[in-house]
Amino acid sequence: MSVSQAVRRLDLGWFVRPGAETADGQLRVEPALAYLVACRGELLLFDTGIGAADPETEAHYRPYRRPLQEALAAAGVAPADIALVVNCHLHFDHIGGNPLFPGVPILAQAAETALVRGGGHAPEPLVGFPGARYEELAGEAEIRPGVWIVPTPGHTAGHQSLVVERPDGTVILAGQTHATASDFAAARLAATAVAEGAPPPLPVPDAWPARLLEFDPRRVLFAHDASVWEPPGRPGPSERPEAAGSRSAGRPPA
Repeated sequence: MSVSQAVRRLDLGWFVRPGAETADGQLRVEPALAYLVACRGELLLFDTGIGAADPETEAHYRPYRRPLQEALAAAGVAPADIALVVNCHLHFDHIGGNPLFPGVPILAQAAETALVRGGGHAPEPLVGFPGARYEELAGEAEIRPGVWIVPTPGHTAGHQSLVVERPDGTVILAGQTHATASDFAAARLAATAVAEGAPPPLPVPDAWPARLLEFDPRRVLFAHDASVWEPPGRPGPSERPEAAGSRSAGRPPA
């Protein structure tokens, strides 16, 4: 990962989403994906995999976990090499590896940490571990040159995405803004239809996808879908995000 602003996808397992939580009512096996970002000599980690949950949640989602240490080692990296952790939100299927990073800044929106303080949002051992260093953000922030955190509320009030500017085009790590890349594409088209004056009824678009699209992304990647959104009509890049196997995730709404 010597390329400036390189992004590598990490497979951290999978889980089974019950039909009651899918659009078509069918069971669906979804990956738990994290992303390793090389940023001017530093390594950033976006999400850390599935943590231990209560027995009810374990039975509900039946997760298979791939250890974060194993996934990092496959990329030639150790936990001690990570300078910064960003969680898209603080549900247990995105913060499982956080306790591996005592003293390392973990960035989250203040709206998200408020949910944790309210109780029931995340298992305490995953957020209150010895040496935990959560740093709250109140909105958008450029955390490194060319690397932005953008609030994308919806799945949770404090959900956030990571924007990484690269020489071959900007990559957005969208976390769980949408369940799938197809859902993101549909939301984008809904906003386009509204902007171009299509007659109602139309879906009411959220404001934040428009902000993400202002970065002119070449690729948008997700937490629970290995597919990648690319803008229509633009040739795909020669370099694709690396997919490690696939296996893991969790419960308050995973």
